[in-house]
Amino acid sequence: MIVLKAAQEKVLAALQSVAGIVERRHTLPILANVLLKKSGSQLELITSDLEIQIRTTAQLDGDEGDYATTVGAKKLGDILKSLPSDQIVSLTANQNKLTLQGGKSRFTLQTLPAEDFPLVQEAADFGPAFSVPQKTLKMLISQVHFSMAVHDIRYYLNGILFVAEGKTLTLVATDGHRLALSQATLEVEMPKQEVILPRKTVLELQRLLKDDGKAKEGEPEQTIEMRFAGNQAKFTFGGLEFVTKLVEGKFPDYNRVIPKNHKNHITLGRATLLASLQRAAILTSEKFKGVRLNFAPGVLGIASSNAEQEEAKEELEIDYGGDSFEIGFNVGYLMDVLANMSQDMVTVSLQDSNSSALITNPEFEGFKYVVMPMRI
Repeated sequence: MIVLKAAQEKVLAALQSVAGIVERRHTLPILANVLLKKSGSQLELITSDLEIQIRTTAQLDGDEGDYATTVGAKKLGDILKSLPSDQIVSLTANQNKLTLQGGKSRFTLQTLPAEDFPLVQEAADFGPAFSVPQKTLKMLISQVHFSMAVHDIRYYLNGILFVAEGKTLTLVATDGHRLALSQATLEVEMPKQEVILPRKTVLELQRLLKDDGKAKEGEPEQTIEMRFAGNQAKFTFGGLEFVTKLVEGKFPDYNRVIPKNHKNHITLGRATLLASLQRAAILTSEKFKGVRLNFAPGVLGIASSNAEQEEAKEELEIDYGGDSFEIGFNVGYLMDVLANMSQDMVTVSLQDSNSSALITNPEFEGFKYVVMPMRI
């Protein structure tokens, strides 16, 4: 049976939209596969890692009829990528193998039975659906994702807090050393939700969401529809259905962490500050990424040193008439936020050398980044 017959770019696009969550090494070998389910002329592609499941449906021609199998997602993707984009490729099923053909190239791949593929049990109690523009959610994620913890034993930090209330959507991420918050006002009223999305889900959404606003001129804005249950979220967008487990646990009270009354404020060029910090970072030690910032009227001094007694010093002219003091930071935390902002200017608000700094964006009120000082 011919499972599909279409241009390489069309088949590859469908596969790549679901293949991002596939783990190379897994205790269940079948989870390295993509489930192909054909009914009539429609082909469904489904992947899972037991906590996230992504499904898409594509018109990829081939024979009419019902058929299901699973095949290695990475191998299939690698083969497709190696073929010309305008080439017609076909996938033919024969017993427990699939043959991929494109031009004079032919590949025979092993399959595993479709009935062994573990589909995620979807929650029965999803709340009401609401939609937000894809580009808004992508922007909010891009402004906070770098502050998520990676493998923290406080598992609720390994993700993003997602708060919807009224017309305000807020995303917050923290790893205990820094915190990023981004907020947008939407045109729709949203049911009150407060959930923690896992790190892998956040990064996959960021990869898949479109930020070009409109699909084509004259078409409506591209949106993402969301629904939440007790321990699951479901997102529908761009022909994809994305189901994920939520992280259980209590996220820290982020409002208490954000400084309110810092008296010293400096607004300066983001790219200039980032370049200076990147140079200073070269001479920080591997383990100890400390950089010293020296604030004085009109001047910001940046200095770093390492165990080999090497040091870097920079001076930037700034428009500043506040207190003079020195404060230390992990340079990586400062570079992360500056590299993920796109605006020209950045505002740094400080109290003294022992209080956390607040970094904001003069052009976008909804963004706040708090970074704890370090002793140097």
